[in-house]
Amino acid sequence: MRNLNYPGYAAVQSHGLIWAYRWLIARRLSQLGILAAFLLGPWFGIWFVKGNLNSSITLDVLPLTDPYLFLQSLLASFSMTTDMIIGAVIVTVFYMVVGGRVYCSWVCPINIVTDAASWIRTRLNIKGVGTGLSRANRYWLLLLTLVLAVATGTIAWEHVNPVSVVNREIVFGLSSMWLVLLAIFIFDLIISKSGWCGRLCPVGAFYSIVGKLSVLRVDAVNRDKCDDCMDCFAVCPEPQVIKPALKGKQSGHGSMIMSGNCTNCGRCLDVCNKEVFGFSNRFGNNAKQSSTMEIRS
Repeated sequence: MRNLNYPGYAAVQSHGLIWAYRWLIARRLSQLGILAAFLLGPWFGIWFVKGNLNSSITLDVLPLTDPYLFLQSLLASFSMTTDMIIGAVIVTVFYMVVGGRVYCSWVCPINIVTDAASWIRTRLNIKGVGTGLSRANRYWLLLLTLVLAVATGTIAWEHVNPVSVVNREIVFGLSSMWLVLLAIFIFDLIISKSGWCGRLCPVGAFYSIVGKLSVLRVDAVNRDKCDDCMDCFAVCPEPQVIKPALKGKQSGHGSMIMSGNCTNCGRCLDVCNKEVFGFSNRFGNNAKQSSTMEIRS
């Protein structure tokens, strides 16, 4: 008998454990690999990358700048170097292609903590106390961080941004980082499911805007095989984005998930025993639908 409290159980039974966690494993390797690349310099003197997730230079050649940090700095009237501008353009274009919130699922180290809370919450069937927090709150917080940059002439958000705190304190060996991570973990575990990333984090809100026009998309290409098991909804950090694709309610895009809030994490691909989902691109979907309409006509 299938355990409904275990999303992906059927996928594991049919395809094996590795297959049912393949994208999750890839994400963890990506997140830990990126974190390791930044730590090689200060810890071991191997300067493959200098800087942090906000601003860095790779192999002394490739500048990369977080566009959210760049925008805050611009509003705070900071002077901009050529490398910062080039780096911001490179990163913005990259996330406009692969999906802005790929940052959240494939890069951000905080995602490891929130995913752990979500996994335990599901396995132990923790309902949580609930807060009534709207997912729109993250956009209000995003606006607040930008207003603060203008009002204070500083990038005020970066003093409390958990990602920045983790980067700083891993390098310098400070301990308050663990309090920040513990607070986020408890909040997501007991109070609000996907509470930090889905309802509060302004970084995710910013990248969801960047990713609205992204090329890479998750496509419910085999939605006719869907057996309504709801496993994809259970594991998705933004489950509200799935329904329009499964029901084909998106004009001109049909089965494709078009929301900028999709993190392209691949968990829906992992847990779906029927292989309903796959990665595609927004142009291929339109071409496929046009061909289908021609055949039907």
